[in-house]
Amino acid sequence: MIPSYIPSLRHISTNNFFLIAGPCVIENTHMPFEIASHILEITETLKIPFIFKASYKKANRTSIHSFTGIGDQKALETLAHVREDLKIPVITDFHSAEEAQLAAKYVDVLQVPAFLCRQTELLLSAAATNKTINVKKGQFLSPEAMSHAVEKIRSTGNSRVMLTERGSMFGYTDLVVDFRSVPRMQALGVPVIVDITHSLQQPNLSGVTGGLPRFIGTLGKAAIAAGADGIFLETHPDPSQALSDGANMLPLSQLKDLLKKLVSIRKAILED
Repeated sequence: MIPSYIPSLRHISTNNFFLIAGPCVIENTHMPFEIASHILEITETLKIPFIFKASYKKANRTSIHSFTGIGDQKALETLAHVREDLKIPVITDFHSAEEAQLAAKYVDVLQVPAFLCRQTELLLSAAATNKTINVKKGQFLSPEAMSHAVEKIRSTGNSRVMLTERGSMFGYTDLVVDFRSVPRMQALGVPVIVDITHSLQQPNLSGVTGGLPRFIGTLGKAAIAAGADGIFLETHPDPSQALSDGANMLPLSQLKDLLKKLVSIRKAILED
């Protein structure tokens, strides 16, 4: 299910999944254009509907010393410029009811972080903007429990809601993805996305999140095989130099090969 209610989403005659991709955070004013342009070229060739993702700020950092952003207004304006110049929809996350109102002026989709998916005031405030809302499933919740987040958003009259699977906590420093979550959340009548980079995060005690990026392809192929409507991933020209979440990002140079494989799997499933 491609979310046709997202304004300016490029509707290509395709049965493909859609892609939400970009860097973790706006690091400066020029890199988002470089990354978005590169992804757009690939997705147009492969006929994959594309939504550009970048956080305008990072609020839930492990360490007080971690990078949080270049300034809210500057970052949001950068997102808006990407949206306008490249004619593609953009998505960003937010962390409070007030932030939802601010960010909605610049983006097409508001994203609710997994740790905040039960915050009623936050969900209602986001829904009241009448934007599409992507809610990430909490690492501590069952797929069925996400029905309450969906109900809260729909209670405002806003039916533009998507859900994202991003793994469940397994011990203190690991996540596992139960791919049964895809059809179980689709049963709620919403598009379901699988986040194949954050699902590989490994929180640690040093103050910097680790990750297992060598399994990005594994999760991506499994997600498409499970019938996911969309794929979410973070990518960067040089993850080792990324200012946030570099340890679990996909190098931008590897994106095309991965997407070609996922398109092939999607095609095989539809032909089965």
